[in-house]
Amino acid sequence: MKSIVRATPGKELKFEAEEGDALFVRSAARSMQVLAAFHGVSQPLSLGDIARLSGLDRSAAQRIVHTLSKLDYLRRSSDDRGYLPGIRLLDHTLDVLRLDPLVQKATPVLLELRRTLRERIDLSLFDDTRLIYAFRIQSKRETFYATLVGHSVPAYATAGGRAALSLLSDDAVRDVLERSELLQYTSDTRTDVDDILTQVQRARSKGYALIVDEFLRGEVAIGTAIAREGVPIGAIHVAGSLSEWSPDEFEQQVAPLAMEAARAIMASL
Repeated sequence: MKSIVRATPGKELKFEAEEGDALFVRSAARSMQVLAAFHGVSQPLSLGDIARLSGLDRSAAQRIVHTLSKLDYLRRSSDDRGYLPGIRLLDHTLDVLRLDPLVQKATPVLLELRRTLRERIDLSLFDDTRLIYAFRIQSKRETFYATLVGHSVPAYATAGGRAALSLLSDDAVRDVLERSELLQYTSDTRTDVDDILTQVQRARSKGYALIVDEFLRGEVAIGTAIAREGVPIGAIHVAGSLSEWSPDEFEQQVAPLAMEAARAIMASL
């Protein structure tokens, strides 16, 4: 019997506990629902906002918000008009990153890759329909928001995502795509399931994925997958500007180095 707690940025968190799961703690799940209410929002949340986004009644939300505020997992905004995530959550972010074997082993390899290429280098963790950035070395072109660890991107429209998906069977890839919200990020973003599957198959044959103008206008990117026992756990993502690179030139120079870095990381895991 399995209990599930899931959250997607910008969407309400819901939990399901199968009958007979005596170990599932619903109060803990409700606390996670409150924290997940902040996924994807752009401003402090009122108590009413938190109740609505978490799917809890106002009384339950109020008690949990009060408790989390006392523990510094939530805080009042500077204008005292709502709540924001608290500083204590950063302690847990640090725990995730410092204890993750992939992040530990990948960091020195990616620092060397950045010194060689002098372009943006990302390490992301594979999470079903998305990638979550765990390590980012930015270029001068990046915005503040894009530099933040924890930022997530869809697997279907990114180089690292397609590289990670290429390690799955076609049926598993199709399942992921059919459960994804296939948004049009630029006019070149592929949103047809069969078309994306073809690109994933191409990444499988090459050992890397190439994205041009699909997720960010003016960007070319190479993604290589990182696997443990054949299962994708993350990806390296190297991105450049089309004002400085042609896609062919970028692919020829970056793809071999990105694949070498992925092999080095996997050998050390």
